[in-house]
Amino acid sequence: MCAAPNDPFENVTRLGYYPFSDYLRRRFGCKVHKISLDAGFTCPNRDGTVGVGGCTYCINESFSPNVGKARRSISEQMAEGMAYMRRRYGARKFFAYFQAFTNTYDSVDALRARYDEALAFPDVVGLSIGTRPDCVPEEVLDLVESYSRRVETWLEYGLQSANDETLRRINRGHDVATFLDAVERTRRRDIRICVHVILGLPGENRDDMMSTARFLQPLGLHGIKLHHLYIARGTPMEEEYRAGRVRVLSAQEYVSLACDFLEIIPPTVTVQRLVGDTTSTRVLIAPIWPEPKSRVLRMFTEEFARRGTTQGAALRRATAGTRT
Repeated sequence: MCAAPNDPFENVTRLGYYPFSDYLRRRFGCKVHKISLDAGFTCPNRDGTVGVGGCTYCINESFSPNVGKARRSISEQMAEGMAYMRRRYGARKFFAYFQAFTNTYDSVDALRARYDEALAFPDVVGLSIGTRPDCVPEEVLDLVESYSRRVETWLEYGLQSANDETLRRINRGHDVATFLDAVERTRRRDIRICVHVILGLPGENRDDMMSTARFLQPLGLHGIKLHHLYIARGTPMEEEYRAGRVRVLSAQEYVSLACDFLEIIPPTVTVQRLVGDTTSTRVLIAPIWPEPKSRVLRMFTEEFARRGTTQGAALRRATAGTRT
């Protein structure tokens, strides 16, 4: 197992950013892939606890590969996913990734049963749990932390924006203070933190998006997932889009904004996703980019090279400024 580099900017020299795949290979010494799971959870923003209808952009089928299929057990999803990742990518180790909806939103006993089922497989070295910051009471954090003695343990918090007005507009159902409280309580534990952010949300300009990056910069995060806003069929945001109240970004616009964003994010933060994509084109309305995802990913490295910058470049500039 390789040691972490002494210079954190060594993480980003190859692509301009610090890919999660590099971190995993260094951490475990082999190729590691996540197995996405639908454990049958719902969301407090759908069942009336904090709201109904969910976030205005949200349809889980559009980004979680197991949603919308006939419900299969966690064991079946794990076995199928591991076999596919071994065959397709040569993966040797795996993370159980509870992805669909809010995966800490149930009783501790019910959560434990689902997590235990996924971790019963050999070669599972990680547990990653997607959730909301308003769904992590202390007893749930106790449970999640208990797994860190067996596997590397992550909580993935959906934030999307650090602007409360934006969160209200997209019917997020929590505010920024709730997110900050969840992060501060999680940081006291042996749990790694990844945060989800959407660029291009309605009503936000570049300054708003960079404010989110500056808000996240000092929080000691371990990972980040960036998504571009896309419009999925059957969502309230589809109605806004068709009425002309929401615009979407071109691939080049998104790459430019995301590079701006990542220049503010420390180079020690792993980039777990650079661009959102849908698993079912029948639900995607916009944007329909002519560039395939592989090309969009290359555009990030090209953009950083053109600028002569990398993830964390703003921190490097600030540090250099204090030394002059």
